[in-house]
Amino acid sequence: MSVPTSFHTALVAQLLRLSEQRLLDPLEILLQSADPLTTVRTYLRAAVETQAAQLLGRDERLATHAVARLISAFYPGDEPFDPPLEWWQTPLGQVVARRVGHPAAEAVPYSVAGAMLGVTRQGVHDLVNRHKLDRHPDGGVRTESVRIRLLTRKDGFAWGTT
Repeated sequence: MSVPTSFHTALVAQLLRLSEQRLLDPLEILLQSADPLTTVRTYLRAAVETQAAQLLGRDERLATHAVARLISAFYPGDEPFDPPLEWWQTPLGQVVARRVGHPAAEAVPYSVAGAMLGVTRQGVHDLVNRHKLDRHPDGGVRTESVRIRLLTRKDGFAWGTT
């Protein structure tokens, strides 16, 4: 899989920002000092680079496991994972959509499928009517069909620029 360097850089930046916000900042508040975290921040940078390489690499199994680790670490909770629509256009959102589809749903509403694909709800409706996406019997669109659509786009990997 060939991914533009700019996308890789943006993914690393997002993972680093999320790691800081979700993991290290709360520790800094609890410890009342950033000093003990200096070494952790250095290690974190290397770990984030490794995670990005796993997410973008050829090993599907390794990438899927990396997605699971990151989602559970960055978005813990008792409720199913349900990010806002704009999250799907972030580098991590785009990787998750291509690697696992929606990690917590077999089917998604047209609005979510559109966010994952970078098209409107009407665009999703048209794709369903043209049998390019699979309608789920309970409503919405099968997540796996969205993932397959992303992986087989004629315009290549199409990671975007955000």
